[in-house]
Amino acid sequence: MAKAIMKIEGMSCQHCVMAVKKALGGVPGVVGSDVQIGSATVQYDDAKTQQKDIEAAIEKAGYKVTK
Repeated sequence: MAKAIMKIEGMSCQHCVMAVKKALGGVPGVVGSDVQIGSATVQYDDAKTQQKDIEAAIEKAGYKVTK
């Protein structure tokens, strides 16, 4: 298992939090997440997915992952 901590721009409310959680739920290999306005901590199986795939899902939902 791997863990990624990401800063996310563009989130301003609970709807944004739910949108990111939904996006993360659609990524194979993601086993858990803690999403708050402006950040996310994601636990994932690195044999099934990579951090770049998780970031792509968040960005597809309309938010920007920053380093």
